Amino acid sequence: MATLTVRNFDDALARRLSVRAAKNGVSREEEVRRILAAVLGPEDAEIWAALDAARARTRPQKTDSTDLVRQDRDSRR
Repeated sequence: MATLTVRNFDDALARRLSVRAAKNGVSREEEVRRILAAVLGPEDAEIWAALDAARARTRPQKTDSTDLVRQDRDSRR
């Protein structure tokens, strides 16, 4: 794991971070990790792996969407 040092960190932000961490019951360090993870999001590889897993769990559609559109249109007449 890498270490990150932030210099010239605003005191008001540090206080807000402390309050937020306390509300969440974690250390300031953990709160920063959570914030960064939420903002930066998952890596592309993680996203593709999740999509591949979802595709594997679903069956391919055998219905022609044209037929569905026609059925819907005809039902409104």
